[in-house]
Amino acid sequence: MRVRESGMPDESQWEGCFDVDLILDRMGIDDSLANVAELGCGYGTFTIPVAERVSGRVITFDVDPAMLERTRVRAVEAGLRTIACVRRDVVARGGGIGDGVMDAVLLFNILHGEDPVELLRSAARITTVGGWVLAIHWRCDVETPRGPSAGIRPSAEAIAEWGQETGLLEVVEGGVDLAPWHRGVRMRRVG
Repeated sequence: MRVRESGMPDESQWEGCFDVDLILDRMGIDDSLANVAELGCGYGTFTIPVAERVSGRVITFDVDPAMLERTRVRAVEAGLRTIACVRRDVVARGGGIGDGVMDAVLLFNILHGEDPVELLRSAARITTVGGWVLAIHWRCDVETPRGPSAGIRPSAEAIAEWGQETGLLEVVEGGVDLAPWHRGVRMRRVG
């Protein structure tokens, strides 16, 4: 699934838009998590640091072969053998890894698509009961250096509502401050 308005700027511009350590710290991504899936790897901006923090594997899914290849190269350069890059439309075809197998699933800057509830439902399905679905998105209340148009950016409140609509997720923490340009929502798989 290619998400509307998902074009990527050049890598250096993209990388400058995030305080990756702050985001990962505040979203609770550490070695208490073993296996993590990422829906949409981009340039590997989060993939590599997540793999360095968790105690197991990272499976990252993307529909863009160029983004997957860039992430693969970065993983090799970092000496990480715990990352699997998979070309797959997770919404249309599922995760292909079985249900309830991941400790956490990351949805970073992709919930502005046409069917965010189904994307969250797909993420929840592959998460263990009690596991995490962690979402961040560009703030919609301030001007940012990147991101989709303000009219399609979801607020943290909207993401939390969509998570609850899945029937599989409960919101543990909404509106996580990921200054200066992002907000996060931490949800647990309940059923």
